[in-house]
Amino acid sequence: MKKAKVTRKRARSRDLNAELRAALSDMKARRWARKTEFTRRADGGVRRRIVLPDGTVEKDQVIPAGDWAQIARAGTGLSQAQFAKRIGVSVRTLQEWEQGRKRPSGPAAALLRIVASRPEVVGALDR
Repeated sequence: MKKAKVTRKRARSRDLNAELRAALSDMKARRWARKTEFTRRADGGVRRRIVLPDGTVEKDQVIPAGDWAQIARAGTGLSQAQFAKRIGVSVRTLQEWEQGRKRPSGPAAALLRIVASRPEVVGALDR
């Protein structure tokens, strides 16, 4: 119960309009809270690093070569919602693929392999 009281008290004292204005100002000035960098590796995988504005690395991981959904999306630099819309699947389906709970079907897997090797193809899918 104590945590709930603290949360409610903090929520009442927040100025959401000021927070949103500050966030918009940061976006317009091209300041960022964290940035995700993707680097292709020789073994076919992708290295994903999440970097804070001060240069510290928050997360550094290697996505293995066989994980086509993550590699394809990483190559495009799109968010999950944007990528799912472009390839014609739900965000939930994409999340299931990326987290390894489900595997893409034959045609979907083929599309992901194509996008992983040629990320610019996703731009043509939007038309």
